[in-house]
Amino acid sequence: MKLTLIPFILAAGLLAQTGLAETKQPHAAGIESKGYAWNKQDQATLKALNAKGDPQKGEAAYEVCRGCHKADASGRPDAGYPQLAGQHVSVLIKQMLDVRLGKRDNPRMHPFIEQEAVPVWDIPHVAAYLHSLPVPATNRKGDGKRLDQGKLLYERDCAVCHEDNGVGDAEKFYPMVAGQHYPYLYRESLDIRDGMRRNANPKMVKVLKNYQDEDIEAVSDYMSRLLPPRK
Repeated sequence: MKLTLIPFILAAGLLAQTGLAETKQPHAAGIESKGYAWNKQDQATLKALNAKGDPQKGEAAYEVCRGCHKADASGRPDAGYPQLAGQHVSVLIKQMLDVRLGKRDNPRMHPFIEQEAVPVWDIPHVAAYLHSLPVPATNRKGDGKRLDQGKLLYERDCAVCHEDNGVGDAEKFYPMVAGQHYPYLYRESLDIRDGMRRNANPKMVKVLKNYQDEDIEAVSDYMSRLLPPRK
């Protein structure tokens, strides 16, 4: 058994214990579709964004997520599960609903964000709980060999959206990248460049389309070393 499968197997066991059946993820129009708008807000998204999340309720609802993202929401870098603690509420809500609705392909996560696992009214609570958590400083970094190149690329192409310190922009749904695991940043950037992440921001696709793998390695390593804000 590969180590990277253990968190998923543990979480799948939790689903089985709670009687939740795995369902096939739906397929919604994404960046490959004409007229795609990456931040278009449907009724469910608007309702979740306008709801006042309760971190205490979110902590209870987060139970089904712990198998993969860990109790402190620090993620599992070797398995590619992102660090979620401290992330913007708006970003968390958008990504959870995008997976739920099939705008972002993630068949592993989909069973854990379905109505039976996390009712739609609990999504704002989960997001509020995750946002309230301190960002761990123990995230995995890269090898540090191309940090000068990474800094140059980040300041030229990325800081305009993600800010100089990597905190992002909640109102524009730009995620905080500071404190995120290097392997996750690298993998997602590759997927965005190559059209594999269907809910990607077209602006970011345009930026990354001319990046070589080595460029993405460098900028991902640099982002992973940005210091997250203290809570």
